[in-house]
Amino acid sequence: MNMGGQETFIMNVYRNIDRSKVQFDFLINVKEKSDYEDEIISLGGIIHRIPRRFPNYFQHLQHANDFFKSNKRYKIVHQHTNSLTAISTAICAKKAEVSKIIYHCHSSKADKGVIGRLFNFYYKPQIKKYITHYFACSEKAAKNLFGTHVSEKEIRIIPNAIEIEKFVYDYKKREQKRKQLEVENKFVVGHVGRFTEAKNHAFLIEIFEQIYSQNKNAILLLVGDGKLRDSIEEKVNAKGLRDNVIFAGLQADISEFLCAMDVFLFPSLWEGLGIALIEAQTSGLHCIASDAIPKETKVTELIEYVSLGDYARFWAERALEYGDNYKRENMRSEIMKAGYDIKETAMQLQNFYLENQF
Repeated sequence: MNMGGQETFIMNVYRNIDRSKVQFDFLINVKEKSDYEDEIISLGGIIHRIPRRFPNYFQHLQHANDFFKSNKRYKIVHQHTNSLTAISTAICAKKAEVSKIIYHCHSSKADKGVIGRLFNFYYKPQIKKYITHYFACSEKAAKNLFGTHVSEKEIRIIPNAIEIEKFVYDYKKREQKRKQLEVENKFVVGHVGRFTEAKNHAFLIEIFEQIYSQNKNAILLLVGDGKLRDSIEEKVNAKGLRDNVIFAGLQADISEFLCAMDVFLFPSLWEGLGIALIEAQTSGLHCIASDAIPKETKVTELIEYVSLGDYARFWAERALEYGDNYKRENMRSEIMKAGYDIKETAMQLQNFYLENQF
């Protein structure tokens, strides 16, 4: 439960459901304290821990079995996942006769490792044996995980909705954050995302190098953290760009940083959806995203998709189109019309949880 895309979505729902009717408890597989842990506890949630699936899968399975045997009060399991390697939790829940088992996919990338392929081969044809309901954040994510073994009419596409009001553009926030970052008179190219392979930071640095070669007033603002951050910092240093790249780390209030940006780059190799793009458009930012990203992210005319096969220079030229200040619009109504209002999504999920619950 760190500050990643699907974790943030879960917390957005959790904050907006009626917790007198539905309460979330969390079953996680990390020993370390998570970013959202204190807030979860403050909202009345309980955090349970079991070992990771790998390298000791059978130990994990035993703990998962023991958990559901000793916690019969749970009637619903809503599992947020990226692959079928996580189906062990659902299997144990099914064995304990949990009435609703929801498998919710947040990734459009199929497992390519040996273990992932084995799980897909064995479990995908019998997925209905363990899962009662099928959710996904996009059609691409649904196709990736469920394939032809679950019909389209059985799958619910749940938008990765956001707290819209929080992300609407605010000029005062922009001025304050740009002053704090000391970028008042700069062209700020922005990105929000965990430092992982999927986010493609290495290519992002290549793009920014081309931007900077044409506009020495440019700054790259990177919000997020992750295991690849050190290698990206080394790449930035090697290119002599250290003074022009801000590594902001994890941030609780992303909206302030979006307000401070002038253009948003998102060259991901794959995404389940790309919630950061919804947030950026809500902030009135022009977004340049890779064509590998699900088109459900196009909720306004502020986004354009560019092929990952195009050179970094072409991406840079597209970004430089927005070097002159443009008027940031209030995009509230467009985002709501597109179905990304967290209040509406939370209510839909709440009704689903309570429907024939017992």
